Amino acid sequence: ETLRRRLLRKGVSPTPKILHALRKKEAGKSLRRARKEASAATAAAPPKEDALVAEEEARFRAAAEEYRVLMGRPWHGARGVVGPPRAASGEEGLVGLRKMLEERSGDRFQWLLDGDVEDEGVEDAKGKQRRVGSGWISEVGDEERRIELLVSRLSEVDLSSGDWRLTRMMKQADLIYNEDNLLQILKGLEAKGNWRQAVAVTEWVYNENSYKHRRSRFVYTKLLSILGKAWMPTEALRIFTIMRGDAQIYPDMAAYHSIAVTLGRAGLLNELIKIIDYMRQKPSKRVMMMRRKDWDPLLEPDVLVYNSVLNACVLSQQWKGVFWVFQKMRFGGLTPTGATFGLAMEVMLKSKKYEFVQKFFEKMQRKGVPPRAITYKVLVRAFWEQGKVNEAVEAVKDMEQRGVVGAASVYYELACCLCNKGRWKDAMLQVEKMEQLRLTKPLEFAFTGMILASFDGGYISECISIFESMKDYCTPNIGTINVMLKVYGRCDMFGKAKDLFETTTYSACSSQPHIRDHSSLKADAYTYSSILEASASAQQWEYFENVYRQMTLSQHHLDQSKYSWLLVKASRAGKPYLVEHALDSILERGEIPDVELFTENICQTIAESDHGRTLHLMNTMSAASVEMNEQQWSDLLQQNSHRFRVDALKDLITHLSTSDAIKTDPGLGFVRALQSQCATMLAKDAEEPQADNCSHSNLMEQDEISCKDSLGSHEFSDSSTDIPVSGVKAGSGGDIVLRGPHSEDEHRNLAHWGTQVSAIDKVLDSMNSFGNCSSYEKMPTALEILESWEQECVEDIFAPKKGSRETMRDK
Repeated sequence: ETLRRRLLRKGVSPTPKILHALRKKEAGKSLRRARKEASAATAAAPPKEDALVAEEEARFRAAAEEYRVLMGRPWHGARGVVGPPRAASGEEGLVGLRKMLEERSGDRFQWLLDGDVEDEGVEDAKGKQRRVGSGWISEVGDEERRIELLVSRLSEVDLSSGDWRLTRMMKQADLIYNEDNLLQILKGLEAKGNWRQAVAVTEWVYNENSYKHRRSRFVYTKLLSILGKAWMPTEALRIFTIMRGDAQIYPDMAAYHSIAVTLGRAGLLNELIKIIDYMRQKPSKRVMMMRRKDWDPLLEPDVLVYNSVLNACVLSQQWKGVFWVFQKMRFGGLTPTGATFGLAMEVMLKSKKYEFVQKFFEKMQRKGVPPRAITYKVLVRAFWEQGKVNEAVEAVKDMEQRGVVGAASVYYELACCLCNKGRWKDAMLQVEKMEQLRLTKPLEFAFTGMILASFDGGYISECISIFESMKDYCTPNIGTINVMLKVYGRCDMFGKAKDLFETTTYSACSSQPHIRDHSSLKADAYTYSSILEASASAQQWEYFENVYRQMTLSQHHLDQSKYSWLLVKASRAGKPYLVEHALDSILERGEIPDVELFTENICQTIAESDHGRTLHLMNTMSAASVEMNEQQWSDLLQQNSHRFRVDALKDLITHLSTSDAIKTDPGLGFVRALQSQCATMLAKDAEEPQADNCSHSNLMEQDEISCKDSLGSHEFSDSSTDIPVSGVKAGSGGDIVLRGPHSEDEHRNLAHWGTQVSAIDKVLDSMNSFGNCSSYEKMPTALEILESWEQECVEDIFAPKKGSRETMRDK
């Protein structure tokens, strides 16, 4: 600032260049002035101090010369340099040099050694040291151990490339992240299944300035392989795009193979076709400028790439793509392999083109390509879906005659095919063949699939027979138990389902060692769901509640998307608290309950006149963003109108109108639907008294006519059995009066019939008396009416007749 002001006073513009030059001149002047003053002070110093300074300078030069002899010059590097000798305690490196200097003249060189070497590394007696700036203790030069330690620490946490913890771990490892070390790190992360950390480590290393220009194509290809095994096609496509944008790591055939297999397994056919186009396209000009002129990255797809296309066609069911692949392979001079034909057959199988499955198999035989076991598996499956069981058996026999080593999957498909057609005994022969082969899955999975195949074919007794025969080969696992519970529940065999469930739960809770070892027999959520479904189908609601309590205590939850109807059905059967508990537990877990659970709880609260609970449920629906319009509410209230009282609806409308909590849907739609339903019920109740009176009078007339008709039938029957007609005459009131030997019995029958008619009239009168809306809550239920009828019938049967008493007295 002083220089700038000085220049401004002299009329010179203070540009940065001028200021920099003047600053350097002023600094030089100050330095020369300081040296001049220092030399003047030295000349004025006494001769003893000069001797001490010279002696100290000589010692320093001697120490420096000795160090250079031991370690070499800095510009010579580390080639051929012998390290400092071991000290008495056996330490190496700078620690050994420090010990040596301290033993010779520790006091004189203490100022030289302070702060240069950490004291913590001396404490290790096995030659270990703590590296400068490092937090880990590791053996000197043991990179493999440090790589393992880094991989284990990276696997413990989920990190991204921008996380500061990742930076600290990578720097603390004190590794040189060259190609070999990075491949070892990625291999360790792949073994632990941590693809996120593998991507983060690769991006962090190649974002560092010291490694930015040392990218390796092999590292990125390994990363593509890791992402493919982790089923992450989107992330693999992103890494592949990065590789195509850099000439140093531009994809080669190995990288194209890796990305093709990944996209083929994911069924991304369109992206895979683009990859094939990229192989035949030249890179961008920017990438071409980064390499030499004769560099040619163009490639042609091979059999592996086309097989990946067929694999993608299997999932997408693009059967026309099979003919495109064979056409491209023929133009490219490529010969289809057994895997190519097998994948083509599988595409046709998934697309239900069974005739092409057989044609491709015949074409493979004409080409002389030996079929594999997986090919016969596809062929057997095609015959099964067509219902050609005998052809499937012949195909397996042909495989055995050709000497093809059959896989367990081939015999499994044939066993399921036989079970689906009811031939479970023939299927057991295939199970014996499976026992002699190497199984990729336990034998329990085969029996579970056979039971499901028999159940899909409608052979219920065969399912039970397979389950009983399974115990001779292996112990049923929880999957087999779940399937059998499903079979019993769908076929109204609640007793067997209950016994199987209780046996399973007892085995899981048993203290016997040989039973406790079978952890696969522990009941899961599907087990409880299956037995709940069986209980609901059998109307066993008490057992339903018991199982639901066990399920809740076992920390299992019912899948509301599949089984919410079970809770609704239980609520209508007299277990409303189960729906309430399920709704509260779902909300506590932070999930959104199903609409049916909300509506059933709301109907229950309306029936119980719990208006506060109804308002709370409506607010919960609004908070959970559950949508329900006015028409849906109207349909719901109409379907459940028999559960509501008009007074309860009026009180609810009054309670909701006084509350300001409901301001949005679905609450507003509910209020409008509630008002409409209340008006409908009031109009219906107003019409009921007139209709009841008319129906009551009509019923009395019909009773009289029916009584007369019944008497007329008796008259006809009596005349047909030669009873004298003189025994019948008309009374004064126009009624028919019976005379004759059977008149007493007929009177008794009429008396009994009249009692039944009077009971009906009595019930109807009681129902009409409650036609007023204000006393609607006192109206008897259907169950009470039925009980009153049964009681009156019992009284009529066992009550002594008047005629019989008089007869007894006469005797």
